[in-house]
Amino acid sequence: MSQINNKEEVVGHEEIQEILKLGTDLREYSQEIEKELVKVSNESISSYIKESSNIAQLHNQIGSCDKILENMENMLTNFQQVLNNISSEITILQKKSVNMSVQLTNRQSVRAQLYQFVDDMAIPEEMIRCIMDCPVTDKDFLTHLNELNHKLSLVKELNFKESKSADDVGDILEKLKIKSMSKLRNYLLDQIYKFRRPMTNYQVPQNAMLKHKFFFEFILSNERQVAQEICTEYVDTMGKIYYSYFKSYSSRLADLRYEEAVTKDDLMGIEDTASKGLFTKSTSLKNKSTIFTIGNRGDILTSQLEAPIIVPHTQQKIRFPFEALFRSEQYALVDNACREYLFITEFYLVRGNQSQDLFNQIMGKTMSLMLKNIDTYVQDCYDTIALFLCIQLILRYQIMCHKRCVNALDKYWDTLQSAIWPRFEFLFRLNIQSIRDCDPTKFSKETGPHYITRRYAEFSAAVVGITENFPNETVSRLLLELQNEVECFMLRMAAIFPQRKEQLIYLINNYDLILGILMERTRDNTKEAESFREQLSARSNEYVEEILSPHMGGIIHFVKECEKESSEDLKRQERRSLALVTSFSSNWKKAIEDLNREVLLSFPSLVTGQSLLQLALAQLVQYYNRFHKLLTPTARAQLVNIHVIMVEIKKYKSSY
Repeated sequence: MSQINNKEEVVGHEEIQEILKLGTDLREYSQEIEKELVKVSNESISSYIKESSNIAQLHNQIGSCDKILENMENMLTNFQQVLNNISSEITILQKKSVNMSVQLTNRQSVRAQLYQFVDDMAIPEEMIRCIMDCPVTDKDFLTHLNELNHKLSLVKELNFKESKSADDVGDILEKLKIKSMSKLRNYLLDQIYKFRRPMTNYQVPQNAMLKHKFFFEFILSNERQVAQEICTEYVDTMGKIYYSYFKSYSSRLADLRYEEAVTKDDLMGIEDTASKGLFTKSTSLKNKSTIFTIGNRGDILTSQLEAPIIVPHTQQKIRFPFEALFRSEQYALVDNACREYLFITEFYLVRGNQSQDLFNQIMGKTMSLMLKNIDTYVQDCYDTIALFLCIQLILRYQIMCHKRCVNALDKYWDTLQSAIWPRFEFLFRLNIQSIRDCDPTKFSKETGPHYITRRYAEFSAAVVGITENFPNETVSRLLLELQNEVECFMLRMAAIFPQRKEQLIYLINNYDLILGILMERTRDNTKEAESFREQLSARSNEYVEEILSPHMGGIIHFVKECEKESSEDLKRQERRSLALVTSFSSNWKKAIEDLNREVLLSFPSLVTGQSLLQLALAQLVQYYNRFHKLLTPTARAQLVNIHVIMVEIKKYKSSY
């Protein structure tokens, strides 16, 4: 609108400007305008008069429309009020529906609980008949017994709450409980009494009891005195059975032990004689061959660990080392004790200290007997390997028990270890002391391997091999002490030989024997093997120098003396070098032959002798090459060609 007004103002101003330009009189112009306005007004009035009927009709129509709209407004207002009333009714109905749903749910819950309560409290005739008449092993009896147990538990709870509803069925349930308790008690006691029959496999009644283990659970929850009676009867019965069995079994196993036992005279450093040899394979001393050698005895830790136990009456003519009898007895204990522990935890519903106490009541007397027998044997035992094998068996059987989820024997294993370990360490130190006390002058002067060295090698290999999977610091320390003592003994023995070459032969033979046995029976990288490998290498190099000296002593001395001299000094040594060349050229073949003969005669082991010979020949070639470089052209021309020497050396190369 403002824009239109602005435009009109602009137009008005333009007209006024135009009038002023033309010089028109404003009054006259104003009168003309008024006349035109009057004319237009008259025309408008006449036109309005002509259309008056239409205007009146339009007015009437507008009035009718107003009435219609007023009626519609009233109708919509009424409709809105009706809708508000309907919404209120719907809200009320919705609240009523929710209340009815809650009431229905509550009634259904109460009805279900009431039905369940009535069902729990009711005692069917079928239950009474089955409890009274059916045998306990019947399937229906077990079903109704579970129901009876549930009803008894419910009545106990109601009595605690002082509910009067329990009075209606209390007497009947009590009578049914007494009847079922009597039948269950008789059945379980009958099963326990079956253990007492001679030649009975007690696993059969045990399995029958486990099949009906709910019987004891029922008794335990309703009459603890009866449960205690059954448990006490079982403990007393099984305790006597195990004690009788293992007492008889241990006694019979003892009769299968070697008749000729190892004694204090069978120590490592005790002098071997013709009348009594530790390695003599006579029938009466057959077991003596394994005092320091493990042989097949180590199989009890591997293939025979879980082998069937020894049955004494089927092997009366066979004799066994102690560790084999120990394995059989302990494996029998492991088998029976684990089965018994798992049975009592499952059947008698005990855990933790309770299961341990119940197990000790059953097996305690038996384990004490076995510990006493072991302690009696250990006090007079001098078989170190047997004791060490027993220690290793204990470790393995303890792990076996843990794999079967049985830790009830842990204290027994610890007590057994504490009985054997001190004796084992004592015997080990006795052997060390026996070597320390050896007088080398009492032995014959033989450069071959000494029997004490062989004993040590076999014994050390046995102990190291056994401890590979279960290393022990105490054993490692004892082995080191024994090794040091044996090395000192070998050095003392070597000192009785007047010549250094004989001393070296003796040491090499003994070191080689020890190293060979250790590498055969154990891993190559053991500390013991590495130590003797270094000793053997050092003595072998020294021995090679000794045997080369008679044949090439001049050349060796010349090489060591002249390698640092100048060429002028070497020329002054030409006469000496020519003499050495002449001597070597005339004797080198015989020297190699003599070396071969001497080495092979000095060492019983062909492999050792051949390796030393090859080492000596290699050293010979090395000295020869160094000597060749120090010669003057005149002397070098007279020297035997190295290829000729190498061809001759190849003749002494063995095929093994």
